[in-house]
Amino acid sequence: MQKVIVGSICGFLMLGLFSVNPPEQSEAQPAAVYFPVSIPNAPVTRYGVPIDNNLVIEDKIKPNQFLSDLWRQFNVPAALINQMASLPRSVFDVRKVAPDKKYTFICSADSLRTPKAFIYEPNPVDYIVFRFDESLWVDVCQREVQVIEKEISGVIGTTLFHTIAQLGISYELTNRFVDIFAWQVDFQRLQRGDEFKLIYEELQVEGRPIAIQKISGIYFNHSNNPYYAIPFDQGEGLNYFDESGNSLRKALLKYPIEFTRISSRYSGKRFHPVLKVNRPHLGTDFAAPTGTPIRSVGDGIVEEAGYTSNNGNYVKIRHNSTYTTQYLHMSKIAPGIQRGVRVKQAQWIGNVGSTGLATGPHLCYRFWKNGKQVDALKVELPPSQPIQAVNRVQFDEVKTKIMIRLQAIPSASQVILASAL
Repeated sequence: MQKVIVGSICGFLMLGLFSVNPPEQSEAQPAAVYFPVSIPNAPVTRYGVPIDNNLVIEDKIKPNQFLSDLWRQFNVPAALINQMASLPRSVFDVRKVAPDKKYTFICSADSLRTPKAFIYEPNPVDYIVFRFDESLWVDVCQREVQVIEKEISGVIGTTLFHTIAQLGISYELTNRFVDIFAWQVDFQRLQRGDEFKLIYEELQVEGRPIAIQKISGIYFNHSNNPYYAIPFDQGEGLNYFDESGNSLRKALLKYPIEFTRISSRYSGKRFHPVLKVNRPHLGTDFAAPTGTPIRSVGDGIVEEAGYTSNNGNYVKIRHNSTYTTQYLHMSKIAPGIQRGVRVKQAQWIGNVGSTGLATGPHLCYRFWKNGKQVDALKVELPPSQPIQAVNRVQFDEVKTKIMIRLQAIPSASQVILASAL
């Protein structure tokens, strides 16, 4: 690449020479001198590795693919593969290499395909660079994460999910929204024209959204009833409260999977799709694809985890002396989930499937109160602690600021049409 540089330094030197030996008569000063200078191009790099004259291969880890086998395919010397396998887990744990994660392999572009580097990306933030030389060099790196505050508003067409999707927002934000208001609003019965406004913080890497960090405030008008969610920490972690200071959280989550369609409700009489007879259906069925994560709705102890011909793979959890829940037809039970194990609220306990008496993938969710099976969606749970008197003034200040900001967000100008779930 040719670059033209103004010769100002050279010009000053020339002026200095003239001042030492001035001419007897005034002469015009020489014009500034310009001259081309050839500057070599900076090497093109990726992940800090030069890629000039190199071949870059990008792909994803396949199911049941071992890193050692992958490196052998790329002609990485056996000695370097052994060094990789011997790395301390604090540097790199080879057991945690997961399917569908991105990798990049860099090698020479000639026929030898000499390995230069391998980069593994377990998530959008972290990446590990393996450089191949006489020894293996490992760099554990992180991309810069930016926190971007955003505001959105919308009007429900048919479903909250599709409305927010029309705004280009991820399902993660919708699921957070649903979890916050799950016990106040029946999201299966939203009305066309219901309006929402949100303030939230989005995490971005290189301009790409990767996660929702926090919802900073919600206004939701459902059936002409206004609902607010105000975040506040009373020393036990962030919780959400209504404008009166009542907690929106209950002891148990309402939904054992991220919000989806309810395919069959609790009923004293239902035609069983497999047995072809009428019988009670003492649970709530959530339709979801096979593999969808199932979460425990609350802290508790696993009472049962196993398989029966009717339930398929299932888990039963006792939360306290009053409430017990059960999760049926799993494709698999999460590792470590067995009788006697303590679980936390929202902990992964298995995946949606169709084992046992099931015609298709779904979760049958069952709920006991004082030893009697009840409708999980209608049970009355005690709320969490409201705003304490000692925190009231501070909460009111936070609430006022958030409500003013929410009111200032322009309302959506038209209904966003969407297909049903």
